[in-house]
Amino acid sequence: MGVQMADVSITELRQNLPNYLKQVERGGEIAVTVRGRVIAKLVPASEVSAQTQARERLLALRGKVTLGDVVSPTGAVWEADAGSL
Repeated sequence: MGVQMADVSITELRQNLPNYLKQVERGGEIAVTVRGRVIAKLVPASEVSAQTQARERLLALRGKVTLGDVVSPTGAVWEADAGSL
């Protein structure tokens, strides 16, 4: 069961911002609308986007991983088994 997202007009948000921020702080989500169209979403700060999470994982690997050239020939001699084709 997912989190219920409340739709709130920008006017309503301006008038009751502290209340909506408390709701978001408790884990709620708010979709801010203008003329019925969602223009922004307020989510708790602890929720990090998948892109940010991936970037953080890559940065954590920096200096720990060596990326080699996987395209250039290695010079190794290899003979394929012609009978398996």
